[in-house]
Amino acid sequence: MVPSRAPLSVPVLVLLLLLGVAGCRCQYKPDWDSLDSRPLPEWYDQAKFGIFVHWGVFSVPSFGSEWFWWYWQKQQYPAYVNFMKRNYPPAFQYQDFAPLFTAEFFDAKQWADIFAASGAKYVVLTTKHHEGFTLWGSKYSWNWNAVDVGPKRDLVDEVANAVKANGNLRLGLYHSLFEWFHPLFLQDAANVFSTNLFPTSKTLPELYEIVNKYKPELLWSDGDGDAPHQYWNSTGFLAWLYNESPVRDTIVTNDRWGVGSICKHGGFYTCTDRYNPGHLLNHKWENCMTIDQKSWGYRREAVLSDYLTIEQLVATLVETVSCGGNLLMNVGPTHDGRIVPIFEERLRQMGQWLGVNGEAIYNSSAWRAQNDTVTPGIWYTWKPQEKSIYAVFLQWPTSGKVTLNVPLVSELKTQVTLLGYSQPLKWTALKTSGLTVLLPSFSIGQMPCYWAWTLKLTGAD
Repeated sequence: MVPSRAPLSVPVLVLLLLLGVAGCRCQYKPDWDSLDSRPLPEWYDQAKFGIFVHWGVFSVPSFGSEWFWWYWQKQQYPAYVNFMKRNYPPAFQYQDFAPLFTAEFFDAKQWADIFAASGAKYVVLTTKHHEGFTLWGSKYSWNWNAVDVGPKRDLVDEVANAVKANGNLRLGLYHSLFEWFHPLFLQDAANVFSTNLFPTSKTLPELYEIVNKYKPELLWSDGDGDAPHQYWNSTGFLAWLYNESPVRDTIVTNDRWGVGSICKHGGFYTCTDRYNPGHLLNHKWENCMTIDQKSWGYRREAVLSDYLTIEQLVATLVETVSCGGNLLMNVGPTHDGRIVPIFEERLRQMGQWLGVNGEAIYNSSAWRAQNDTVTPGIWYTWKPQEKSIYAVFLQWPTSGKVTLNVPLVSELKTQVTLLGYSQPLKWTALKTSGLTVLLPSFSIGQMPCYWAWTLKLTGAD
């Protein structure tokens, strides 16, 4: 179960694809100018909200973060070194964690049901993180995959089938380009990436494999290993993905395809982890973030204050969508395949909120203003086809009134409603622009929802 024993041979078909001689009628050329001209499939912008799942051998120690192996191996992080000294024998190696990655409680349908209940529209699973362990039986990861060791199951296949069968979710797959300690990658790095043994024998064959086998509609690339896109042949692969792959019409990609590509090339931009600029960008972007503020993988030592509250999560979603982004919210399952109750609670709470306020989120667009200029904690979205403006406010005012300074209103045409409440609301216009809305008098039990509320304006600019 040592990741260095991956085979070096590459199938003839993959070689043809890498060399660009497979004979396709290519709409997109293997260069960034051409690839970046591809329109982003509409489903992704309409979806707004997805779930990220970080799961792998790092879920076994479940300490510190999913970068456990790196931090422990480098011997520069005392917390990780001391953790191993206290709990494992001196000869214990990271590879010895793999048989303990058991997944005995893993139920893919249960996962899909929880994710759908959150209101998410897509799920992105880590098929392989930087440790190199694949959650499917990759023939390019001999004895370092979930079919050969540990669960002895194709976990990617189970998740893919459950997500697709759910009917409310789209499948996304995460894949790390590099692997921390793979000998071929280390050899290429020592050669300053003038050789490409690792991508041609490992990374690229794996990418073709998961696309052809599982047919995801989102491919989330990560971990360039400080190597340029030419080393990874990223543009060559993306040209195949957009032109010839079985998901060429619906596939969405991100921007992590080599040094210098992030926030510059690819389908949607991620820019940095937990990216939330707070203003409108001129390119579609995604805020990938974690419920556990300190880790993407599950941590046994986490305390309650490490987890974002539902109020914080709803606020992040609203701000992200208002500024034109999608929110990809991460959970980390346990080594035995459980989504622990605090993650499930947060997901189901988000679904409860979206059940009332989803009209302001799904299929919406960024408006001419993102947040209100007078009242803090108010974020706007709109639907131009319906001529509806949505103002989401994060605090219920003690005065019972909400002032919106940005919309231009008409006393004859403008109507204001509160999502989840059937009656129109009374309002008064301000002198130049904006309005003050009188909210209904609710007891706690009468509230249409909690954590944030949405005013819908029709007949306003």
